[in-house]
Amino acid sequence: MHVVVTGAHGKVGRAATRVLLDAGHEVTAVDVGRPVFERPEPGAPHYFQADLTDAGQAYAAVRGADAVVHAAAIPDPTGNAPHVVFQNNLMSTFNVLEAAIRFGVPRFVNISSEAVTGFFFADRPCLPDYAPVDEDHPIRPQDPYAIAKHFGEQLMDAAVRRADIRCLSLRPSWVQHEGNYERNLGPLVRDASEQAAGLWSYIDVHDLADAIVLAAESDLPGHEVLYIASPDNAGGHDFATVLRQRYGDRIELRPLSRPDASGISCAKAARLLGWRPKRSWRDYLDANGRSLPR
Repeated sequence: MHVVVTGAHGKVGRAATRVLLDAGHEVTAVDVGRPVFERPEPGAPHYFQADLTDAGQAYAAVRGADAVVHAAAIPDPTGNAPHVVFQNNLMSTFNVLEAAIRFGVPRFVNISSEAVTGFFFADRPCLPDYAPVDEDHPIRPQDPYAIAKHFGEQLMDAAVRRADIRCLSLRPSWVQHEGNYERNLGPLVRDASEQAAGLWSYIDVHDLADAIVLAAESDLPGHEVLYIASPDNAGGHDFATVLRQRYGDRIELRPLSRPDASGISCAKAARLLGWRPKRSWRDYLDANGRSLPR
């Protein structure tokens, strides 16, 4: 397929682009950063610069695609003014999806977020009703990032009602890569009492990229929402024990797939996509949360 990947210079988009190329797809990498006039590296994707909040540029980027992976976004609400986050993230999603509908693109992969549940960046802190959290859990976003991601999922619902398009919204947990495991997850490995809005959940960026490829190739009808999280928690803690120690009985504990389960369930992604993550924090950190020699 010819796959357009937006946000291709970001953490998620860059990994997805590489795995899509490795899977034999043609990729157009779209981002807001300026291109350079150089002879392309062997095997590099075609690069197209676009500000996706502008509808015309979004249409130009999407034309000719067989599938779109929409990863472009301001990644959290803390580094920009609220209206900037909301306007950028929602309008870019609207424009790219609208272009896909108008050009008859049959597949659309929307990179949403675990933040839609409302446990992250909240002005009034809230807790999950139950754990592990799954796709049936109520949605209660407060901040502009999570609200825009939630509205993006609703745009997918509307798209499948009005067009012949299949949409998958992936909600990744906290995305990690080779260079940030110790900084991000090291404290959780060493001390389970550390604040963990995602209930000690995480996902390796390469496992997320594998899920994105499966989603782009999927023939699932309609619009499905899938959490993408590692099956184990950061630190390998006994989940039932640390949940009770940290939150008492304020979060209902539901059946676990394993003692060291993540606080977010990936069972639906495994069932519908056949996705099986291959990587763990244990590949990068020792039992004290320090980086292993590479």
